[in-house]
Amino acid sequence: MRFELFIASRYLRAKRRQAFIGIITGISIAGVAAGVASLVVALAINNGFRQDLQQRLLGSTSHISLQRVADDGIKDWPALMGRLSKQPHVVAAAPAIFEQVLISRGPRARGAVLKGMIPRYERQVGDLLNSVTEGSAAALETDAAPAASPPATADEASAPMQAESKAAVGGARSTPPTDQSPDSLEGVAERVAAMPPIVLGKDMADSLGATVGSVVLVVSPQGELTPFGMVPKYTRFHVVGIFNSGFFDYDSGWAFARLSDSQRLFGLGDLISVLEFKIDDIYQAGPISRELEDAAGNGFMATNWMEQNKALFKALKTERLVTFITIGLIVFVAALNILISLIMMVMEKTKDIAVLMSMGTRHAQVRNVFIAQGVLIGVIGTVIGLVLGYAISYAGGHYHIISLSPEVYSIDYVPFAPRLMDGAWVALFTVLVSFVSTLYPSWSASRILPAEALRYE
Repeated sequence: MRFELFIASRYLRAKRRQAFIGIITGISIAGVAAGVASLVVALAINNGFRQDLQQRLLGSTSHISLQRVADDGIKDWPALMGRLSKQPHVVAAAPAIFEQVLISRGPRARGAVLKGMIPRYERQVGDLLNSVTEGSAAALETDAAPAASPPATADEASAPMQAESKAAVGGARSTPPTDQSPDSLEGVAERVAAMPPIVLGKDMADSLGATVGSVVLVVSPQGELTPFGMVPKYTRFHVVGIFNSGFFDYDSGWAFARLSDSQRLFGLGDLISVLEFKIDDIYQAGPISRELEDAAGNGFMATNWMEQNKALFKALKTERLVTFITIGLIVFVAALNILISLIMMVMEKTKDIAVLMSMGTRHAQVRNVFIAQGVLIGVIGTVIGLVLGYAISYAGGHYHIISLSPEVYSIDYVPFAPRLMDGAWVALFTVLVSFVSTLYPSWSASRILPAEALRYE
C-alpha cells in the first residue's frame, strides 16, 4: 500500500476528538450510496419500460415494410414476395392492405385503419392476431388454400395466393339458402354468418358498443363514380374477435379483415399496398431494408421499425437523460458532504500535517492523502450503492413488487431491466464527482506552512 493511501485509510478509521466529522463522513458515504442506488434503479426501470415497449411494438408490427413510391399498389405480388423471401436475413414475409375506413354500428361511428391480410402469413410477421382475447380469428382463415409455410419460390408463393386473389376478383362468397324466410331468426343468423368476418381492437369495440357476433358497417371513403355522383362503397362485416395488444393506437384504431374481402371493398382487384417482412436481426433493419429495396427494383420504397417509431424512442432516450440528470443531483449533494468533511478534516489535522511535512513529506504527497481519502469515500459509497441498486432491481423484476393498473399501463407491474453498462457509467460518474470534490481541500492542505502551524504548539 502506498504511503498516501495508508495515511488516508488511517484517517478514515481513526477516532476523532470531534465526533461530528466522523458523522459527516458517514453521511457522505450514505449519500453516495443512495445516489448510486437511485440511479441504478431509475435506469433499470427506464430500460425495463423501453424493452417492454419495444417487444410489444415489434410483436405488433413488421420489422420492414415495402411499398410503391407512387402508392399505386403492388402488382404480381406473389412472385415478388417469393423472390424477396429468399433474401439474406429475411425470416418471413406477408402481403397486406392498409386503408382508412369508417366503421359504424347504429349511431356510433369510428375512423379506423383496416388491414387486409392472410392470417397464416400475418402471424409470422406480427403477433396482433395472437392477442385476440374475445372470440377467435379462425374465421379469417381462408378456405381457398390450406395453410402453408412461407414460400421458398415464386411458384410456391403464387399457388395459394392466386386462389385468394381469385376470390377477391370474383367476389365469391357463401349465400344463405333460399328456403328460409328472410324475417326468420334462422335466416337472419345465416345472413350474418355469410357476411365477411372482421376482428376489432378492444377500445374500438368498446366505443362502438360491439361484441363478438355484432354486425358493423365498414365504409370506404374512396367510393365509386356512378351516374348519381360519387357513392361511398361499403360492406357489412360480422365481428368474430376482439384483440387487446396493450397499445392504445392499435386497440382503438385498427381492424383486421381477409385480404380478399379488403380487395373487394376497395376495388383493388389483385393489388396489395405493402409487403411486410420479419428479419433475424432487428438492429440491422436499416441496411437490410435498403437491400430489399434494391432487390425489389425501381419504384419501391422500404421503411423499417426504427424509422417508423423514431419519435417514440427519441422521447424515451430524452427521458432517460433527464432521469440521469435529476437523480444524479443526489450524487452532487453527497459530493458537497465529501467537500465539507475533507475541509473539516484538514482543519483538525493541521498539526499532523505540519509534523509530516517537517519530517520530509512533500506537498504533492499531502495533497494525494486527501485526494485518496475523498476518492475512498466515493468508492465505498459507490460499491454499497451498486450492490443495493442491483439487489432492488433484481427483486423488483423477479418478484414484481411494484404493481400497476393494467387498464392504464397495459402491464400489471413495473418492469426492471438492469444493465451492467449502466452500472459502469454510474460508478465512473460518481468516482469522478468524488475526485473533483477533493481538489480544493487537498490543495488547501498542501499549502500549510509547518512553522506557522506549530508556532503555538
